[in-house]
Amino acid sequence: MARTPLRSALSLCALLAAPAAAGAGSTLEARYAVTFTGVTLGQGALVVEVNEEGYSAAGSAMVAGLLQMITGGKGTAAARGQIVNGRILPLSYSGNSESKERSQEVRLAGAAGTIKDVYVEPKRPPTGDRVPLKDEHRKDVVDPMSAAIMPVAGNGDVTGADACKRTLPIFDGEYRYDLVFSFERNDSAREFKEMRGYGGPLAVCRVEYRPIAGHRLRRQVQELSENKDIFVWLAPIEGTRIVMPVRVSFGSKIGAFVVQATHFMSEVKPRAATR
Repeated sequence: MARTPLRSALSLCALLAAPAAAGAGSTLEARYAVTFTGVTLGQGALVVEVNEEGYSAAGSAMVAGLLQMITGGKGTAAARGQIVNGRILPLSYSGNSESKERSQEVRLAGAAGTIKDVYVEPKRPPTGDRVPLKDEHRKDVVDPMSAAIMPVAGNGDVTGADACKRTLPIFDGEYRYDLVFSFERNDSAREFKEMRGYGGPLAVCRVEYRPIAGHRLRRQVQELSENKDIFVWLAPIEGTRIVMPVRVSFGSKIGAFVVQATHFMSEVKPRAATR
């Protein structure tokens, strides 16, 4: 996954549970700011709906300021799927990214945890040092947006250590990689004065990146897999046992990228109010 640190940080923003009670659904509206060493680089928005039939999510992101003048970067993504016996099972994913250097469209369709149809245009050119993707890399995986929807097993504290007991097997059409979570500590959203809508407890997880296939055998990939300074703060969607990121911190040799929620508001709605 030879990507820029910014794209890596965004994708980090990127499974046993029960959704909201039958006949009801929960909706989350969130907005995020992306900064590097305190300088704002971009912003994003996300809407997630969860009910007894499954989930849907849609988001957009755009770089800002000087970086926008250089790259002109922006993108959108959407996903939907089911939660069956505590598993996230994606049904469809679509993503579009655009910059001055490259634009790309990705569409994935699957069932029962297997991605069956893949459309990526344009594809990256083949190289001799790229680890080949195989059919097995499409099985028991989630797309980058569905990966952000994280149910918590059991009936204990939803922001306790169990929130971080997971490995996210992600396939985005070009890369197959794992994000391995481990519990670091608890925190409070009150520490983040810039965030509105949620002020409760948070689970802080350390994240390890493990490349599986699709990536090139380059130094940047090895450095990313050895990075011990990647953390995610998780908060619950009201009415569910599902947590989602409110903050991602991605340390690097040149500084720290941070994706921080500035607005994180969830509520339970009756069936008629959910799509």
